[in-house]
Amino acid sequence: MKAPVCLAALLLASAALPAWAQDHGGMDHGAMQQEDHSAHQPPAGDAHAGHGQPAPDGGAPEGVAPPMPSDHASEAFYNPAEMARARAAMLKESGGMTFSRLMLDRLEYRMGRGADGYHWEGEGWIGGDIDRFAFKTEGEGEFGGPLESAEVQALYSRAIDPWFNLEAGVRHDIRPDPQRTYAVVGIEGLAPYWFEVGAQAFLSDKGDAHLRLEGSYDQRITQRLILQPAVEINLAAQDVPELGIGSGLSDIELGLRLRYEFAREFAPYVGVNWERKLGDTARFTRLDGERAATTSLVMGVRFWF
Repeated sequence: MKAPVCLAALLLASAALPAWAQDHGGMDHGAMQQEDHSAHQPPAGDAHAGHGQPAPDGGAPEGVAPPMPSDHASEAFYNPAEMARARAAMLKESGGMTFSRLMLDRLEYRMGRGADGYHWEGEGWIGGDIDRFAFKTEGEGEFGGPLESAEVQALYSRAIDPWFNLEAGVRHDIRPDPQRTYAVVGIEGLAPYWFEVGAQAFLSDKGDAHLRLEGSYDQRITQRLILQPAVEINLAAQDVPELGIGSGLSDIELGLRLRYEFAREFAPYVGVNWERKLGDTARFTRLDGERAATTSLVMGVRFWF
């Protein structure tokens, strides 16, 4: 009998709960809204009456930052001196090494109207990824005749990004006479679409100023056969009659060379080269009994190590 009695009592209690929860008619909500809050006002004599709680400070914590950790986990197991040498070697091999390179980009024989000639262009450097000492040289002449032109540059080169280097230094012209020495400022590098470009400004010890612009592109026909068009433009700020140079655009040179790389370090080539003197430079050239424009078939070799 006890179980039915308990079950009946439980059912009656559960039926009464909803009615009790919903019956709030006797409550006066207006009275709650009109409650007097005067008791919650701060005392009149309180100096901080009406002040709100300050917001938490979201700035950086004050004080001195702790020093950088100098411990190395490997030193708990190996000799610290040996590990220091290993870290230094790793840093050096990851970009701190000294490299060097010597390249003769053009060593060629030129065949054209009149006497055959020769021409060379080369450069080298030693240093790291950022700072280098570099030198450049170029010149030409005729077989059986005197050296017509030859120059040497000594430059400090500094990388300004992964693609371009700034250059500054000196240039000395061995030929033609009279000899000149120039201050040099320039930039060279790899432009978009893999064009190799360069620009150099020269100021001589006699005060004459010049500008040289160069560009080339390696068009790979196969992995070993490469066609290279190239251009060089020279400008002068004034006439230099003793050197046969006129102001403005003085000369332009265009070349097209096809080389075959037996190895990356060694590649013979053949091609054609065209040179044209312009403006007063052409006039000075004709006064010396020479042609203002020449076209030559070339054959040569390119190598580096």
